[in-house]
Amino acid sequence: MLTALTRPVSSSITRCELTHLQRVPIDLQIARQQHAAYETALHSLGVNVISLPEEADLPDAVFIEDTAIVLDECAILTLPGAASRQPEVESVAPALASFRKLERVQPPGTLDGGDVLVAGKTDWIGIGNRSNMEGVRQVRRFLNPYGYMVLTVPVRGCLHLKSAVTQAGGRTLLINPDWVAKSAFPGFGFIDVDPQEPYAANILMVDDQVIYQPAFPRTLERLEASGIQPLLVDASELGKAEGALTCCSLLFNSA
Repeated sequence: MLTALTRPVSSSITRCELTHLQRVPIDLQIARQQHAAYETALHSLGVNVISLPEEADLPDAVFIEDTAIVLDECAILTLPGAASRQPEVESVAPALASFRKLERVQPPGTLDGGDVLVAGKTDWIGIGNRSNMEGVRQVRRFLNPYGYMVLTVPVRGCLHLKSAVTQAGGRTLLINPDWVAKSAFPGFGFIDVDPQEPYAANILMVDDQVIYQPAFPRTLERLEASGIQPLLVDASELGKAEGALTCCSLLFNSA
């Protein structure tokens, strides 16, 4: 069974960290409605959704993906690159401890879960504003006993690796090639985002289903032309906080 840990939109979301976007008003009520629809979509796909308590004083806490990497063998608690986000990890740790052996990134390493793309036994870690090489070194040490290959990928122009590329199918990646190089992913096929929709590369795989946003209709057409029929969930309000679909859950096999 797939399980997703989620967390409500914090009442302080308007104080969120921003790196590449200008601050604009965020409607808390709409953001919470959209997040509830996201959780409903996960439920509809057979996912067991566990919603952790709100962290009202941690503006970015809804973006729970950044707090951990959850693999079949273990979970790695991260150390987010933005200091304001580091306290988010503590309330996730006991929830994950019910399912996995825990490892933890220690300073001076930094790592955001949104910088980690996992396909099979390969983990790509984006090196940019939030994750550093010491964080990568620690992840390699944790995962070496389990046979994982951990690779680094330079990321430019966006917050996280999964702002630039995500898995849309078994060997298919949805990608913004202006933000990350295709050559980093040998053996994969690609669907390029429409150039007019640079933030459109984030799609959430749930087993053999995918969740996507209606905010990117041109890229949606490209997905559909490739035979992918997503379940559409609007996350546009959290997009103002540099959030996306994968950011809002920690999805893993709990069976």
